[in-house]
Amino acid sequence: LSSDRIQRLNSIGIIWDLRNQSIGFSLKVKNRFDELCAFKAQNGHCNVSTKDVRNKSLGQWVKKQRQLYKKNALDPDRIQQLNSIGFIWDLRNQSK
Repeated sequence: LSSDRIQRLNSIGIIWDLRNQSIGFSLKVKNRFDELCAFKAQNGHCNVSTKDVRNKSLGQWVKKQRQLYKKNALDPDRIQQLNSIGFIWDLRNQSK
C-alpha cells in the first residue's frame, strides 16, 4: 500500500491488527464515529480523554483526528461529520 493510501485508511479509523497470525494480518474497521456519538450522548461532549481507561482507544482516535486536522490531512467529509456533532478541534481555544 502506498503511504497516501495508508494515511487515508488511518484517517477513517482503520485498525491494523497483527495479532491474527493465521492470516498474517487483518484489517478491522470499527466505526469510531458511532462510538463517539454514543460517548457524547452519555457525557454531553466529544472530548474523550486518552487517560480514560474505559474509552482509551476512542480517546486515542479522537486525538488522532485532531492531529490530522492540524496537518490538513483529514478528509473533508470526516471534518464535516465531526463538526456535525459539535467536535472541538482545538481544546486550548474552547470557551467554557
